[in-house]
Amino acid sequence: MEEKMIITKDMIINDVIKKYPKTVTVFNNFKVDACCGGGFSIEKTVGMGGADIDALLKALNKVALAASK
Repeated sequence: MEEKMIITKDMIINDVIKKYPKTVTVFNNFKVDACCGGGFSIEKTVGMGGADIDALLKALNKVALAASK
């Protein structure tokens, strides 16, 4: 069974952090610029930094799903 993805690569980082504040830790762990890059999509910001987008999205969704339970 595939996990539900509520955070996608097209979402804006600042919007994700506003809705799921605990995701800021995940962005920091993956060294994704959630400050200056926060106004861009996850995909665009990750592309500039070179983090593993699939692993990042999986970690973000794990935090978001836990927060919405």
